[in-house]
Amino acid sequence: MPPDLNLPFVLSVAGAFVTSSVMACIYAWPALRTMPRYEALRLLAAFHAFRFLGMNFLVSGFVSSELSSDFADKVGWGDLTAAVLALVSMAALSWRWPIAIPIVWIFNIWGTLDLLNAYYMGVTKIGNPGLFGAGIYIPALYVPLLLVSHVLAFMLLVLSWTRSRERAV
Repeated sequence: MPPDLNLPFVLSVAGAFVTSSVMACIYAWPALRTMPRYEALRLLAAFHAFRFLGMNFLVSGFVSSELSSDFADKVGWGDLTAAVLALVSMAALSWRWPIAIPIVWIFNIWGTLDLLNAYYMGVTKIGNPGLFGAGIYIPALYVPLLLVSHVLAFMLLVLSWTRSRERAV
């Protein structure tokens, strides 16, 4: 095991992923797949509208002043971008814009890559998760929930694309 690996933090993140996945399989997916596609996608996007919370990584005192400013900038601004894309997706889905589904694809791809990049940077550049300070719950709890909800959105997007292709044949 690498000497700088914080096992309690890793187990916390892994537990959040497992629990989020189980809850999604048992409760969220059965309900989402029976909803109209636009409503289900809007519900998942609404969860991401709160990603502006990632901007707190830029607030000294919320996180340690020793936290890399490069990491904090990328996480904070990436999350804010994802929150704006989530809100635009919600509007597009609510008002049935013709480009609503492509907007949701853009949001979902951006949001997923942003979270995965934040984890990658955290693992490779931040050795001590204690530097996250009060923000420790974002990567330990909120990010696993967000990633699982992105998977659910991809499942809805692919499922509806597959169904529309089957109808066309």
